[in-house]
Amino acid sequence: MLRIIPEETQTKDLHQFLVGSIAPRPIAFVSTVDEEGNPNLAPYSFFNAFSSNPPILVFSSNRRVSNNTTKDTLSNVMATKEVVINVVNYDIVRQMAVTSVEFPSDINEFEKAGLTTIASEKVKPFRVKESPVQMECKVKEIITLGDHGGAGHLILCEVVMMHIAEHVVDDNNRINPHKLDLMGRLGRAYYVRASGDAIQTIVQSVTEITIGYDKLPQKVQNSSVLRGNELGMLAGIKQIPDSSAVEAAKEDPKVKACLGGSAETEELHEYIAELLKDPKNNLDKAAAIAWI
Repeated sequence: MLRIIPEETQTKDLHQFLVGSIAPRPIAFVSTVDEEGNPNLAPYSFFNAFSSNPPILVFSSNRRVSNNTTKDTLSNVMATKEVVINVVNYDIVRQMAVTSVEFPSDINEFEKAGLTTIASEKVKPFRVKESPVQMECKVKEIITLGDHGGAGHLILCEVVMMHIAEHVVDDNNRINPHKLDLMGRLGRAYYVRASGDAIQTIVQSVTEITIGYDKLPQKVQNSSVLRGNELGMLAGIKQIPDSSAVEAAKEDPKVKACLGGSAETEELHEYIAELLKDPKNNLDKAAAIAWI
């Protein structure tokens, strides 16, 4: 493996290794105003949510590597202590890209990107009308991580009001990711669209104790067929299949065809892998076969 030692690596290269590895990252589309009320809009992918009560979001406005200068967003946040964090969905991702251009501080990025300002209710910065989720925030703290190029300024924001487009909320009063259609940031010019086939459902109870990998049969642990995800599904069951379930699995025609053959174990494991393509309906059966 490549060995990357930060103090021996140029910042521009280290940055790309980091953002290429820690991805996809959500995008904070940050709206601020200066002390005169002039708007600014810029995207930040060093961003996430870190608390629900209180609701805290954190994004980082890094110093530019090329000339060690800071961005208008940081100056505005320091002056006003207010921001609006909008989300970026597929419909506005190319408009968002326009706002990443380093326009002079007197330029309105809303106008340059063709986006619509809409008044906030509890803070001065404008919301992005086209964004399906807009979060009005008060800045709680700014943590400076250095005074050199590439150093971040962590901006801790408390959400004081959220605005969510009704069409992205389902009948259970939860956001539907397919309807939200968010974009995520990777390294360099790469992005990912979080909808359609890119979304997977992984159901795993965190309150019920599971058997774990160490309780799987030794042949399953050492399988040349089953991979990490399949082993993880089997390790995530709540109890080892009982003897009646195992005996019933032996009556499956495909299992009967495998038993006694020269490649019995491999063929059984291939069948398990096939079943686990649909774990919702086949996990119990796959687990019973694993214990044959």
